[in-house]
Amino acid sequence: MNEDLKISKRKPSYPISTKLDAYLTHYRRNINLPIFYSDLLRFQGSIIVYDKNDEDTLWIRVYYNDYERDEIDLSLKRVYSSLVSDGGESILKYLSVDAIDFCTFGNSKPFRIKVRNILNDNYTYFYIKKADASRIYGLELEHMLSPHSLNFLVWKDTLIEEHIAGIPGDEFIKSKLPDCSSSEKSQIAKEFVKFNERCLIRLLGDMRSYNYVFVPIHDFDQVVFRIRAIDFDQQCYEGNLKIYRPQFFKENFKMVELVKERIQKESIDQYKIEERSIVAKRMISYKNRLKRLLECMTSDKISTDEHIELIKAEIFNYTHDVNFKKSNNMGEVLKNALDFVKRNYEGVGLNRL
Repeated sequence: MNEDLKISKRKPSYPISTKLDAYLTHYRRNINLPIFYSDLLRFQGSIIVYDKNDEDTLWIRVYYNDYERDEIDLSLKRVYSSLVSDGGESILKYLSVDAIDFCTFGNSKPFRIKVRNILNDNYTYFYIKKADASRIYGLELEHMLSPHSLNFLVWKDTLIEEHIAGIPGDEFIKSKLPDCSSSEKSQIAKEFVKFNERCLIRLLGDMRSYNYVFVPIHDFDQVVFRIRAIDFDQQCYEGNLKIYRPQFFKENFKMVELVKERIQKESIDQYKIEERSIVAKRMISYKNRLKRLLECMTSDKISTDEHIELIKAEIFNYTHDVNFKKSNNMGEVLKNALDFVKRNYEGVGLNRL
């Protein structure tokens, strides 16, 4: 638990294959966008964005030449309309682009766009990133296999993602968790077990506390918390199996301690079985769409040969399923993992995971 897992900080950005592009078009994820990621890189100046405690957020607010800003604002409004509505222009006159922020931390280096409705001051965010095939696979798998639907658009080398609202995991663990009631802490511990299992099943890596959020939901006389991933850069890339298990990151140590304090091993096993069952049922519901996505993944390159060989060996050691040893790429590893869960979702086989 004390070791710091090594993540590939310089993971390459994998191009969108012809097959994946056809998939995105079929499911209406592809759209002719009026602005590209590269257009936003032409900013002329910036200032650091600080949080309410005057700490550096690792975001900078960027500025553009006056003669470009009007065109950029209009294009961003049109992107917003396509993302959340029917793409029509009737709403554009009610929108204001209040801020464009750029993050220099991590692999994706996204732009965060703040859009406000000038009639009522309601605002929201969306993100513009350089399109990366592994990230797109992660978004699609999240949409199908998690409890949460996701909205995103792609055009050539540009990816548009909706904002996932919630309390950042690191902030929640530091400032909110200590004040939670006993029953809330038990529910949060259960949710972390299920989140941990969900990430493992679909090989979503690097779920440190700042890569997921807590979403509080008011339910009659209680507040329940859900955990949602917000970063999909490490989908099916790393070879170390621990990287796909949030419990092994030092940033999640307090969550692991909470699980140990609140949940008995028998309950942990039961929650894992529940999550596998839910994922298996979602796989059945999305049968054709998931099959088509996995066909794209199994014909694509989204990792290195070294990582593929390592993950094959590690999963085989846990499952003793020979199909993993026969996998030729990360897409086949994931397909075999999902098939394994589907065959065994009543609780047989993955207990040691």
